[in-house]
Order: sequence, then C-alpha cells, then structure tokens
Amino acid sequence: MGQKITPNLWFDGNADEAVNFYVSVFLDGKVIATTYYPKTVEEGLADFQINLAGKVLTIEFEINGTSFVAINAGSEFKFNESVSFSIPCKDQKEIDYYWGKLTADGGEESVCGWLKDKYGLSWQVVPQNIEELMSRPGSFAKMMQMKKLIIADF
Repeated sequence: MGQKITPNLWFDGNADEAVNFYVSVFLDGKVIATTYYPKTVEEGLADFQINLAGKVLTIEFEINGTSFVAINAGSEFKFNESVSFSIPCKDQKEIDYYWGKLTADGGEESVCGWLKDKYGLSWQVVPQNIEELMSRPGSFAKMMQMKKLIIADF
C-alpha cells in the first residue's frame, strides 16, 4: 500500500516554479498531476480568486519516494520552522549536494543541519546514521556548533 498521508504545501502564486525546483534538486523527482483553477465565476471560481483564473491550482509531485501536493494560492499563509522535512543522506557528498542546492538563490542556513530553501520551506539534511553519530560522547555539543552537518566532526 502507498503513502497514507500526503503533505500539502501552500505557495504564494509560485507553486509551479517551486515544484520545478524540487524535482530538479531531487534526482528521482517527478510531477504526477496538475489541476487548474476554473476560468470563470460561472465555472465555480470564487470572486476572491479572479486573479488565479485558469492558472495552476495544485501540482502533485514526488521526491525521494514521497508524494506532495503544492497548492498555488495567495500570501495568507507562510512556511515556518515548526514543520520541516528530513533528508537522510548516505555520505558527506550527498549532504553537501542537498545543502548547496537547497540554500542556493536565497535559501538560508540554520543550525544543526537545518536550512530554509528559497521558498521558506524548512529541511533537515542529516546523515542516515544520525542516531549512531548522536550516541557518541560530546556529539550533541558538536552538532550545536555546526550549520551544515560534517560527519567527520562527530
């Protein structure tokens, strides 16, 4: 059976741009389906959606085997760090790859392997064996000093 919960991500009119970015960063990324807003009020478009008439409404896409839905809407809601997506990486090269791609063009580094991409979505770029690394003496203090996680420094 497939995934039972699908994260829905609200974008401020740039869902198609964001999805194109994500499917380019994640090498297995793909668009599954796209829906569009109706073109007229008679077709069901609400008055407050007039500026979205005929534009992309949702895009279902998949990255790293996880399905997401991007909602193309307005500026009412913003991403924040209370929700993030973790990327377990097999080695430092993979950590460096995702860190570089996701912080590019306006993304922001945070601490402990966390970052925000240029759309404000939070990610945790971590080694697959983070639990083992964190069991080492002094590892928490070392991690707290890092932005991008460096496996050799644990």
